[in-house]
Formats: sequence, structure tokens, C-alpha cells
Amino acid sequence: MGYQSTRECIEALEKHGQLLRITEEVDPHLEMAEIQRRVYQAGGPALLFENVKGCKFPCASNLFGTPERAKLIFSDTYDQVAALVGAKADPAGLMKKPGKALKAGLSALHALPKRVSQRAAPVFECRAKLSDLPPIVSWPDDGGPFITLPQVYSEHPDHPGKPLKSNLGMYRIQVSGNEFVKDEEVGLHYQLHRGIGVHQKLHKEQDKPFRVAIFIGGPPAMSFSAVMPLPEGMPEVAFAGLLAGRRFRYAHYKDWTVSAEADFCIVGTIKEELKREGPFGDHLGYYSLDHLFPCLEVEEVFHRKDAIWPFTVVGRPPQEDTTFGEVIHDMTGVAIPTELPGLKAVHAVDAAGVHPLLLAIGEERYTPYMKTMRPSELLTISNAILGKGQLSLAKYLFIVNEADNPDLDIHDIPAYFSHLLTRIKWERDLHFQTETSIDTLDYSGDALNHGSKVVFAASGEVFRTLETEKPELESTEVVAPGILAMSSTFELETFARQMEGLVSADDFPLIVLCDEPEFLAADFNNFLWVTFTRSNPARDMHGVGAKTEFKHWGCTGPLIIDARLKPHHAPPLIEDPQVTAKVDALFAPGGALNSRA
Repeated sequence: MGYQSTRECIEALEKHGQLLRITEEVDPHLEMAEIQRRVYQAGGPALLFENVKGCKFPCASNLFGTPERAKLIFSDTYDQVAALVGAKADPAGLMKKPGKALKAGLSALHALPKRVSQRAAPVFECRAKLSDLPPIVSWPDDGGPFITLPQVYSEHPDHPGKPLKSNLGMYRIQVSGNEFVKDEEVGLHYQLHRGIGVHQKLHKEQDKPFRVAIFIGGPPAMSFSAVMPLPEGMPEVAFAGLLAGRRFRYAHYKDWTVSAEADFCIVGTIKEELKREGPFGDHLGYYSLDHLFPCLEVEEVFHRKDAIWPFTVVGRPPQEDTTFGEVIHDMTGVAIPTELPGLKAVHAVDAAGVHPLLLAIGEERYTPYMKTMRPSELLTISNAILGKGQLSLAKYLFIVNEADNPDLDIHDIPAYFSHLLTRIKWERDLHFQTETSIDTLDYSGDALNHGSKVVFAASGEVFRTLETEKPELESTEVVAPGILAMSSTFELETFARQMEGLVSADDFPLIVLCDEPEFLAADFNNFLWVTFTRSNPARDMHGVGAKTEFKHWGCTGPLIIDARLKPHHAPPLIEDPQVTAKVDALFAPGGALNSRA
């Protein structure tokens, strides 16, 4: 539909019955975020907070709260963009449908950015200070207010003013708090080896000031494109033009390139010194703690006359960013297997925080006629997966052979686990990468960015039957067939020795050592979240009958994953009880939001 602003998008959603206007005064400190979480969990509409305490700007959230709403926002272009992605995966197939190919070709013209004058750029209509912006705080121990739907724009130093040589990423922005100078500095949280970090390194090597622009709002396609895992060489602003069905409009302000139709824009220069950013309640369900990150010295803050501030809230999945992932997979998932030969399907498990757990199905092509073969080609595919873009952040990679069950649905996670656990041999099929880097937001390792990875590779016929009856052991619950949750105060290796003769790998091949077995057994998503966000594979995995042979570790009895909270872990996110009580009242019978949400 080519929306040119957040307001245009909101008005269209309202016409489709997909918007709730909240006219009551709402506090941006914790209260707005908790309302957003409640409405998202209920599958509710987009929200427009018209009366934000202490702020003149209205705020919008939950715009992308359901896949259906996200597709509605991009309904005019969704199929054409999917066709373009599909063309890369199957160009011959596209050419068999000339009409579809023509539409895809015409839509590609929107990928070319269009420069406009400052006078024609609505974003320059007004100026503001950082302290004028909505001070939204999502979790009680956050270090301050954050921008949670930013579009952070940077350019290659050899190509200033050239959007087709740019990077657009969604890196969180801390607006105030810690040691940031009020109204003069903001903190940027990003990994130095990707996207904007590469640009920063090049600017430093060439001794050039590193100019950065932060856009908020504007065409919804810009926010969506900032999180897209695009192939190298395809700029996000080009994809935004495709998705919006109209070319990305930009203007120049001094040495900055600015999104002409953004609702807000912050321009500045990255300083030499790093400053502490955080803590921040993050998408794994824990706080990312305060660490040294780049600091932006702010030059100007611009905004449209009718500006609306879009935001989102992250936390333990599922949250609104879950929808981003679902729509991205729907739009681009067909292309991933074509980029990695032998890979048939891949699924980053949202309930486990996305990056900690990755499921895959591959084609075992070495000896396809042997039903009892050991994983071979699956390991080659695994190495390729762990070297591919965002997939490289996987900490636990599970991969199985397609031929063993061609009908296996990778999104049916309990069925996938049962498939793997009936076939995997712990003495053979675990493959570790120790002393390596992991996701910055994952605190299961011993230090920031430091941890390990493991591949679970299963291929062949079923050779064990998974038990479902609870064994007569204290502090033990059955999570799912073949999976036990147990609590203990003993060290991992001591606990493993205790399990000898008590639990058989033929019945329960996987044991999760945890703080609350009942919590894990209550819901499979609880099991996924606790197990894979609270463990570092090389340190927190052991087993009954463990042995190392030719530097390969395995075990003959049950595998044990220690997923207990440990002193070096970041604390889990907990809502403020007083705010929770206030929001409860809003949604209770007779409350202001009871009949409208």
C-alpha cells in the first residue's frame, strides 16, 4: 500500500478494525510495555497511545503483532516480493509463469532509491531534543529508556551519500541513563563484526568521522527491512522500496543521508570513546547487562509535524518480534535451502530465544541405501549452516536425515525431538565446537560473546522406544517422551554418576538438570526456553557412561544438560508487581481497556 508514514499505516489499520486507540493517560515507564505484552499475547490489535504521560508525541505499538496484520500492511507487494525471492531459488520456475515474472520485474524498479530536496522531506518539518522523545522503559531494571524500533543507517566511507552502499539495521538505542550526557548522547548496541560495525572499522582506518542517522517510523517497510537477513550486496533500503511498492525517498542534511519520510530522525557522529549501555530486557527472556558500546554524539533531532512514535517490546518469546520472524520465514524461507546444498528445511526456535536452538533437516547423500548409516553429509551441511549469516549464531544445532521420515514437520517441535531421540547415539552423534563465539545477548558462557556450540546429528532407523511413565525418583518430572526434568544440588559430574543404573538411555535418553522440574513439565515451550538459554554445551553437558575416544566425547547412558541458573547468568525478566496490578485493573471488568482490547 506504499504507506509514507506511521500515521498513514495506522489510519489504514483502523479502517480494517485492526487498531485500538487508548485515550487514557498511560505512563511510558513500564506501563505501556506491559499493556503491549498483554494485548500481543491475546492476539489483539495494534495500539495507539494518544495520551503519553510527560510527552507530546503519541506512540504506536503492536503494528506487526500478528502475521495476518503484517501481511495486510504489505498486501500490495507481498506476493511480488515473495516472487522475487522465489526467483532466486527457482528462476526457471518463474519464467514458466510470464505474468508473474513481469510483475516481479516491474516491482524491482522500486528498489532504486530516489533523492528529494530538504523542502520535500517531511522529516525536516520540526526539530526536537532527545528529552522530548517518549521515554519508554520496558522492564524494571532497564538502564533507561530505549528506542526499540530504530532504523540505524550508515554508509561506506568510499561511497558517502550513496544509499545503495549503505547498511540499515535494527540496533537498540539507549536514549538516556548511565553516563550519557543528557540531550547530547545516545548509546548504540551492535556487534562490531557485522553491518554497521564494518563501516565503523573502515571509517576508523581512513581517519574519517563516522556519521550515523537513526530513523524512527516512516514507511513500515523500512522497519521491516532493517531486520531482514538479506544476502550480501543487497542494501536494506532497496528491499524497503520493493516491500513498500515505492522507491525509498532520501534527502541530505550536511554530511548525513536521511530518510525523507521518517517520523523522526536523529543524526550524529560516533565518538572515539565507548560508554556503558544497558541493562536491557532482551528477547531471550533475560537482561543483557551493561557493557561498553559505541556512543553517538547527537547533532540534531528532526520530526514530522504529525509524527507518531512506533515502539515494540521484547522479552521471553513469543513477543512481537516473533511475528517478524514468522513473516520473514514465510517470505524468504524458500531461498535458504537453495543456498546450502543438501539442506531441506531449517527452523530457528523462537521459544528457545531464536539463536540458542536451530533445527534442520538435511539430505544424507553419501550412502542413501543404507538404513543404519552414520551421519556423514549431515555434518557437512551442519558446518555450512554454522558459517551462514544469522544461522551462525546457533548454539545448539539439531539435524536429521530427510529420508528417515519425509513427512516430518520441522515446525512440530515435540515430534522433531521424538524423531531425533529415537535415532541418536550419544557416543557417536555429538560434535562440539569449544572456545568459540556465541550471541552477544547469550550469557550462558563464561564471558561476553564466549561459549561453545554443539551439533546433534541423527540418521538411521529407530532403535529405542521413548518412555512416558514417570520413574520413582525424587524431584523428577516427565517433560515429553524420552525427556526427564530433574532437580539436584550436586555438581553435574556427581549427578551423572548418581544416575548410573537409575535411568536407562533406552527409556529416557535426555535428562535436563534444572531448578524447577514442574515448570519444564508444564509446557514444552518452558522446556525449550530453560534448557537452551541456560546452558553452555561444552561446560553444561555430561552423561552417564561418559568417555572420550580420539578426542571425541560421548556417553553410553542418558545425556544430561545442566540448565540450572548459575551465578554468571543474567537475571530473568520479571514484571513490576505494582505496575502489573495497575494494568490488571485496566483489563478487569469495568476497567478502561476491558471491553476494547
